[in-house]
Amino acid sequence: MEKKNFVTLVAGVIGGLLFSLGMCMCLLPEWNMFNIGVGFGTVGAVILLITAVVNWKMSGKKLPKLNAKTVGKVLYGLFATIVFGVGMSLVMAFEGMMLIGILVGIVGIVLLLFLIPMCFGFKKKEN
Repeated sequence: MEKKNFVTLVAGVIGGLLFSLGMCMCLLPEWNMFNIGVGFGTVGAVILLITAVVNWKMSGKKLPKLNAKTVGKVLYGLFATIVFGVGMSLVMAFEGMMLIGILVGIVGIVLLLFLIPMCFGFKKKEN
């Protein structure tokens, strides 16, 4: 993995965490933090957008071609994100579903981690 990809990964995780925490603050009335959640969600979304634009510019690449492989990756990413979100919802919103929610969330995280080799592949180290 190249340095710019690692930086993008870290910035994406930070933006994603801020965005998801903000969404939780907004959607869980027990927390009573709607206004703060909007701020967190907005900051997270802006970080994610900036991360995507910076990575795109640093790579010097054009927009990806719209083909079956790209559509498959996007659909897989959406599916993995939904699995992760279902796990989070089970933990936070449904009483007595914490263990199942944690397990579903872990499956979602593993599915999302598989996106890295799907999108970037593995590179052999050259001496």
